[in-house]
Amino acid sequence: MGNKVGLWVNRSKIDTESLTPQLINWFQSQGWETITDWAQDRSPDVDFVLSLGGDGTVLEAAREAAPDNIPVLGVNYGRLGFLCEVERGEIYTALKKVLRKEYAVEERLMLIASINRSGEKQQFLVLNDVVFLRESMDALVTLQVKLSGEPIASPPSDGLIIATPTGSTAYSLSAGGPVVSPDVEAILITPLAAHALSSRPMVVSLREKIDIILTRGNTCRVTFDGKQIIMMNPGETIRITTSPIKAKLIRIDGRSFPKVVREKLRDRWHE
Repeated sequence: MGNKVGLWVNRSKIDTESLTPQLINWFQSQGWETITDWAQDRSPDVDFVLSLGGDGTVLEAAREAAPDNIPVLGVNYGRLGFLCEVERGEIYTALKKVLRKEYAVEERLMLIASINRSGEKQQFLVLNDVVFLRESMDALVTLQVKLSGEPIASPPSDGLIIATPTGSTAYSLSAGGPVVSPDVEAILITPLAAHALSSRPMVVSLREKIDIILTRGNTCRVTFDGKQIIMMNPGETIRITTSPIKAKLIRIDGRSFPKVVREKLRDRWHE
């Protein structure tokens, strides 16, 4: 690798399309080569990936870059931007620091979700969460959860979320789960509208092997980071474990987790 950057651009966001040629020219003036559509190219020989979009964009980029050990710098063109390091007005100031290697790389826990079907194993690499959601609106589902073979409570519910600390500020938070610092090594289990007073979110060790079995209900929709989707059938099991692969995010100027929580998760009555 040497002086090469990949661009991951969410072109549905305002101004990202027009910014791309400007960035290409700027990188060229700095002696850097640009891969303009790293989402398609996926070249492993880039120094870093620049994500232009919101949290979903940087989530995708970081997940896809992780197997090749490539760090990602997120520029916020969305509403929340919890995972993004840089706001749009700061982009060139931040890039100058990155090119001078004045940054740190923050590693984020990832999960592997696997299911055996017809003798074949399907696997999904996840940075945020695995979400189990009932498909039918007129019937709840029952999902049996086992921690390293030991069953825990499994009340009828709308579904279940298995999240990383990174994913704790996404769907899990909306469902009543705790906010967890990204450097905590743990996995979150958050029920969705469980029909039981005793059903509460849990935080478990990353060493647990989590098995989710659909024991009641016709089908259950399962999404992996909100992108890949499968339909889970009765009796099927999805096993979730920690991945040896870590996502890598570029951090500049010591952006602290408490500061991000204060700024990004404040009430937004005016928006």
